[in-house]
Amino acid sequence: MSFSVILNGFSKAVLLLGFVVIGAISAVSVQAQEVAKDPRAQLTSSLTDLQTLYKNEVDRLEKRQQQSTALFNDGLISRVEFEKSEKELADARAKVEQVTNEIAVANQPAPMSEIVAQLVAAGDQVWSTGNNRVDGLIRQYGKQYGVDPFLIYCTMSQESSFNSTATSPKGAQGLMQLMPGTAARYGVTNPYDVAQSIKGGTRYLKDLLEMFNGRVDLALAGYNAGEGAVMKYGNNIPPYSETRNYVKLILKRYTKKPTS
Repeated sequence: MSFSVILNGFSKAVLLLGFVVIGAISAVSVQAQEVAKDPRAQLTSSLTDLQTLYKNEVDRLEKRQQQSTALFNDGLISRVEFEKSEKELADARAKVEQVTNEIAVANQPAPMSEIVAQLVAAGDQVWSTGNNRVDGLIRQYGKQYGVDPFLIYCTMSQESSFNSTATSPKGAQGLMQLMPGTAARYGVTNPYDVAQSIKGGTRYLKDLLEMFNGRVDLALAGYNAGEGAVMKYGNNIPPYSETRNYVKLILKRYTKKPTS
């Protein structure tokens, strides 16, 4: 067999392989586009990422709880500190369970219209607290005060896991976990009242966003640690592990807005 014949055959094989590779890439590209257009897939992906972050936070708190248990048994920390550590771990586990349930809902073998009916709010944003009244109030006050309803939703999820009776060890109360001083500042007389809590928390977010020139990360840091702490560190996120994790977890969800 001459060299030219071999070369010609090899060229045809390479050309055929090229067509196969291009076809495979095109198929993957089309599939990726279909996933990108599929709100169910987008929602599941976003929730799965959030679930991973929450699980990492649980792992961190479980290790800390083991240390706290040993210290408490040795009489080196108070019962209050020990119980606070227990409460934070329980809250973190509850968030993992909540997101797991949301993923299960998103993966239900039901028509997408039914899934959207449960999870859609604020125009093209697919989310729900599971309570139509709370969803409506988030949209209402978000529009009234010019705050993205999805940011309010993400903040509320991180703060209270949508539990209107939640009270933190530090004294924060209600859906938006308002501290007594903050509640008083915004005219909230009953922080456990759903409407008052959402209104007060939304107004606080608005003021923080204006204070930090629209920087969502700094507004969230201020919501968690107080605006004074953010200013103290030169308008940067304070070097507190709780605050940095708080901002990271919310931004991870907020910057991946599910769309319909």
